Amino acid sequence: MITGLDRAAVAESVKRVVIAESRLSLQPSDIDDHEPLDGELLRVNSLGFVGMLVRLEDELDVVLPDDLFVGRSFRTVADLTEVVHAGAEAAR
Repeated sequence: MITGLDRAAVAESVKRVVIAESRLSLQPSDIDDHEPLDGELLRVNSLGFVGMLVRLEDELDVVLPDDLFVGRSFRTVADLTEVVHAGAEAAR
């Protein structure tokens, strides 16, 4: 669990979860914030995206409301980090 929900901590959690979903052997520092979620390096599909949200809720010890994700596009790691950070802060 992460005790401080600053943006850097959320970004690291997002990167760890994205790396796991993509089945890569990398460190969070190896992933650029602007790396596409479904590009040459990372491979996140819609089903994997849902699983990542559940893992992020567990890791950050928050509940992210479904409406937080409605109507949004998530193309990069930074897109996902921004919304998860906002949702985690609102849930505190």
